[in-house]
Amino acid sequence: MSERLQPGDTAPAFTLPDADGKQVSLADHAGRKVIVYFYPAALTPGCTKQACDFTDQLDFLTGHGYDVIGISPDKPEKLAKFRDQESLKVTLLADPTKETLEAYGAFGEKKLYGKTVTGVIRSTVIVDEQGKVERALYNVKATGHVAKIVKDLGL
Repeated sequence: MSERLQPGDTAPAFTLPDADGKQVSLADHAGRKVIVYFYPAALTPGCTKQACDFTDQLDFLTGHGYDVIGISPDKPEKLAKFRDQESLKVTLLADPTKETLEAYGAFGEKKLYGKTVTGVIRSTVIVDEQGKVERALYNVKATGHVAKIVKDLGL
């Protein structure tokens, strides 16, 4: 199981393709705070709710200096369909090798309907302007999570 990140850790660097196949790096956001959230699969009910919540709050978050990036093991083509079908404005990145998911502690054993399975652990990591982990939240709920982040950050 991958190690969970702690506040103060250096956020692992990544460069992944977005829904259009364009490479996006964490370094592209240097000097801004970044909310990096990890979700199991595009076009599923919980992940759609979470992505729509982030989209609804995107202008507010951006206005407070936060960029938002969603990462899943889906391929870029599926992310494009997800973005277009749900009118999403957040940046969605594809991590089919799961290297970034593992580096962030967002892939490993989890409980699903009472069974232990290996998969994506719904997680959110908030990275500060210097590339350090400000907060690392694991096993978060899809519903209400964005509102909780806004409240916890005091925005």
